Amino acid sequence: MSHVDWLSHLLQMITITGRPEVRCTYGAPWRVAWDQAAAHEIPYHVVLKGRAIIEDPETGMAKDLVAGDIVLLPHGSAHVLHDGSGNEPGPTRERQDFAGLTFSENDGAGEPLDMLCGRFFIGPPHDRLIHNYLPTNLVVRTVVDDDETGVEAASNHLANFVRLMREESSGDKVGGYAILNALSSALFTIVLREASKSGQAPTGLLALAGHPRLAPAISAMFSEPARPWNLPELAALCNMSRATFMRHFQETLGRSAVDLLTDIRMSHAANELKKPTMTTEAVAEAVGYQSVSSFRRLFADRMGMTPGEWRRLARHGR
Repeated sequence: MSHVDWLSHLLQMITITGRPEVRCTYGAPWRVAWDQAAAHEIPYHVVLKGRAIIEDPETGMAKDLVAGDIVLLPHGSAHVLHDGSGNEPGPTRERQDFAGLTFSENDGAGEPLDMLCGRFFIGPPHDRLIHNYLPTNLVVRTVVDDDETGVEAASNHLANFVRLMREESSGDKVGGYAILNALSSALFTIVLREASKSGQAPTGLLALAGHPRLAPAISAMFSEPARPWNLPELAALCNMSRATFMRHFQETLGRSAVDLLTDIRMSHAANELKKPTMTTEAVAEAVGYQSVSSFRRLFADRMGMTPGEWRRLARHGR
């Protein structure tokens, strides 16, 4: 199976939508601070032109961003973006276009920045799956600075995608904001796919998906989560011994194969529990559990509420 398989299965299971919020056009010096996001939100930034530095005060992370860079913060961490000069930024002014996109500008005379900022929204209770298996921050580069001029990365279509987002966020095109919303939702998928191919993630789901020997196991678990997988079967898919498979999986993901399979099953169960015709017993069987009591216990442990509590919350449109 390919990377597209596991990612398609993941995003069929989890509803993620995107919304652009602010287009920043600044001259240095400038600085923008973002507070900790809500549990079901993932901030994103697309550098359309210029350069920026992003810092996460809590983790101490600081990264240089250049035109074409896309940064996601899957844990919703508070963060700061600035021009790196250390100079005190002047005031900004905001205006909204007719569709609702905010334009933030300043009078800085230094190096110009053009950046699109927004958020992804994860349908509950799947934020847990995203937080546990994606890194704190994720940067995908569409242009690689291997020399003074820079060379286009292999993913030309991603550079074209960023270009299209820039054009549609100009604020003067009919239907532009609606198109930008759709592009924002697709952006999440594209960034995860490119990141899993880059091998940049030290641990987590992207590192696992990008591991050529372990990829068959993750694809199998996402495509057939209700199947009674055991470790020897998953190891055989990867042409490994059970012990070697367990060690590589734990080192690459940071969690065991059983942990991942259980979380996938619980996310499927959360979706099934929304259906009024599905009993808890039927849901348990549909996601691979013969024992309803075991299913209830695992669901409560992973989701922080019982299946019945989740069903009631979902029914009331949480």
